[in-house]
Amino acid sequence: GGAAGKRRLAPSRDASEIAPFSPPPRAGKGLGMRCALALLLGLCYAGKPPGRPRNVLLIVADDGGFESGVYNNTAISTPNLDALAQRSLIFRNAFTSVSSCSPSRASLLTGLPQHQNGMYGLHQAVHHFNSFDSVRSLPLLLSKAGIRTGIIGKKHVGPEAVYPFDFAYTEENSSVLQVGRNITRIKLLVRKFLRNQDEKPFFLYVAFHDPHRCGHSQPQYGAFCEKFGSGEPGMGWIPDWKPQHYSPDQVQVWLPGALPSCGKLHPPQPSLLQDRYRKLHVLKRGKFSCTPDADIRSCCRCSVALFASVLFVSLILQLRLLVNSCISFLPSQVPYFVQDTPAARSDLAAQYTTIGRMDQGIGLVLEELHHAGFSNNTLVIYTSDNGIPFPSGRTNLYWSGTAEPLLISSPEHPARWGQVSDAFVSLLDLTPTVLDWFSVPYPSYSLFGKRRVQLTGKSLLPALSSEPPWATVFASQSLHEVTMHYPMRAVQCGSLRFIHNLQNLTPFPIDQDFYVSPTFQDLLNRTQGGQPTHWNKTLHSYYYRERWELYDHSTDPTESQNLASDPRYAQVLQELQGLLLKWQWATDDPWVCMPDGVLEDKPSPQCRPLHHEL
Repeated sequence: GGAAGKRRLAPSRDASEIAPFSPPPRAGKGLGMRCALALLLGLCYAGKPPGRPRNVLLIVADDGGFESGVYNNTAISTPNLDALAQRSLIFRNAFTSVSSCSPSRASLLTGLPQHQNGMYGLHQAVHHFNSFDSVRSLPLLLSKAGIRTGIIGKKHVGPEAVYPFDFAYTEENSSVLQVGRNITRIKLLVRKFLRNQDEKPFFLYVAFHDPHRCGHSQPQYGAFCEKFGSGEPGMGWIPDWKPQHYSPDQVQVWLPGALPSCGKLHPPQPSLLQDRYRKLHVLKRGKFSCTPDADIRSCCRCSVALFASVLFVSLILQLRLLVNSCISFLPSQVPYFVQDTPAARSDLAAQYTTIGRMDQGIGLVLEELHHAGFSNNTLVIYTSDNGIPFPSGRTNLYWSGTAEPLLISSPEHPARWGQVSDAFVSLLDLTPTVLDWFSVPYPSYSLFGKRRVQLTGKSLLPALSSEPPWATVFASQSLHEVTMHYPMRAVQCGSLRFIHNLQNLTPFPIDQDFYVSPTFQDLLNRTQGGQPTHWNKTLHSYYYRERWELYDHSTDPTESQNLASDPRYAQVLQELQGLLLKWQWATDDPWVCMPDGVLEDKPSPQCRPLHHEL
């Protein structure tokens, strides 16, 4: 803050004793940012020395999205994430299982969806949600296996007995701004953790608070805390941060003719054709399968003439195919789900600045890992907790609310570095992945005397060796803030996304910090004033939703056309409903009978009808 901005850094090796900021250096002092991070990473991942224990570094953004060079956003500079991606497997179909902060982090750290682990909503303050006391979390299991655990940044889950860490600097014992946004302090805390490391393997969880909004909690620092530590009067100074400011004009409008993702025009790839022929196959035969077919011939049994006609379609059709194939991986720089107005552009520009701060922080963390000598045996994972805090983003189960960046860098799998995986994966898969990396088995236990708890996620380590055929992910949301009860369940199977809004007769709730955001206030003002919103929805359609929503991303990547009532998709809808219901029963979802019935556990779990004519 302002007072802290007038203090100098104390000469101390203990990060906990260091003042949050110090005055900017005089002219001629200070070093440039680390320009050779890519080279450092190249030296780091040389291979696994024999006899050294494996480690894991998990880096999580807070409300982060695809605003990075690796995901082809050309308006923002993220050199450190881009360098990490060069040594990672890049997932373009990764999804959170819940689009809310605490529930997502709890699901990530337990491998259980929010309705199964008990973290139904936010953990802090009046919301006060917690996971069930008997849940076996990742830090708990790793600690019992002799693995040292640490967390730096935003924890946002509880209780402590379920989520214990051996080394912890979080909002529970520090300012979340300091441990989550002050990248100099984060760097020093990482150094402290690594210097105190013995021969044990370790799991270090670095949870940035960027690029979360702060207009509701700390408005003096800007909509996204983009002024925090910037060196401006009263804002303090973060020594390692070189702020990058963006103007609204730099947030470029994406048009179908300008494809930053696909480069030169080229014929459709077999994977794209396979998706399209599978869709035709579904509609023609009334069949549906969630397992990708072995090849294009068995998928569609198409003739040579038909195949040739697709390869030599007109320029317009090729553009359409490219747009549909690329938009889900590489969203527009003004995302299709955000209105293109000056207010929204300014909001996005502020978000970009804090993403840049996080990117520089990631570079610092990776440098500390390298200098401590742990890069050759550490699995590095980067992702985010939920969608960005914009319309249809966080708190929604649309693609825009659940799709996440995911980079996994393994020193033992260099053959997959820089490659892109199309496999559908979930943040529920991270707990099984980390357990698999450490060879720690999942325990046998039950919750509330019911059947044995089983993880529905899978280890992602096989994907680091070869491309897997995974094509299905699930999502479950019940609340965010305590007043925001709007339960939703969803499944994405290939190009098809199905959402069940269990309480669709009530308006979709809006959380506090999104409500005061410039973007949402702009939508309110334009709607009330009868002005064009330049948005792909209306506030009425955003508030009031159909009970069933079905979207086909192969023809509708912006999820604009609900196909749930389309008779051509009746069989698909029925199969997806059954698939989702099966997952709800398998994960002991208390909402499994809503809204048509009441769940009765005795003599055996069953739904008893309400006959309320919904």
